Amino acid sequence: MLNLTHIAIEGGIGVGKTTLATRLAEKLGANVLLEDINENPFLELFYQDPERHGLSVQLSFLFSRLKQWQSLIQQDLFQSVMVSDYLFAKDRLFAMTNLSDEEFALYDQVAQLVAADLPKPDLVIYLQSSPEVALKRVQKRNRSMEHGINLDYLKQVTETFDNFFFHYQETPLLVVQTDRINFAEHPEALDMLIKRIRQMGKGTEFWADYTE
Repeated sequence: MLNLTHIAIEGGIGVGKTTLATRLAEKLGANVLLEDINENPFLELFYQDPERHGLSVQLSFLFSRLKQWQSLIQQDLFQSVMVSDYLFAKDRLFAMTNLSDEEFALYDQVAQLVAADLPKPDLVIYLQSSPEVALKRVQKRNRSMEHGINLDYLKQVTETFDNFFFHYQETPLLVVQTDRINFAEHPEALDMLIKRIRQMGKGTEFWADYTE
């Protein structure tokens, strides 16, 4: 059994990261760390004109997340149990999707400098979903800033995330297929997930059926 002080929930847009992180933290009596996308002044502009605002939105996310994590480290909050709805490395994945080669090279230089010493989680839970299901969930939650998201963009994001986690070896990883597991609509699945987490070893494992 893993010694868990930090569980990171990760995945593309619309897969239910925040819902799961919040409910999992409540169930475990843990602190919760949520990404605040509303503080990024470039996000809505990015969805309207990705080529123009890609670098701005990524750098804004990078420094916002860095500030958040540095504050937690200074307060020693990672010494107690923490559940976050993102992995710090996720920003680089979106940068790979959103930026030109020249912009990404610049972004990557900055990211490697500022994020070199950040702690890694004890477990990453990757919520995997098809782009079609993710789009339905994005449309259902109906956030005004996300109205510019389309299926082609979600396909790019999904491909980038799947490729990253296919090769991921930095921490124990639990891949959860969420097309049929919606933690917002099936709260009983959360208890099954916690049971599955407590059975985790040190490598990569997969879970696709909460009835098991």
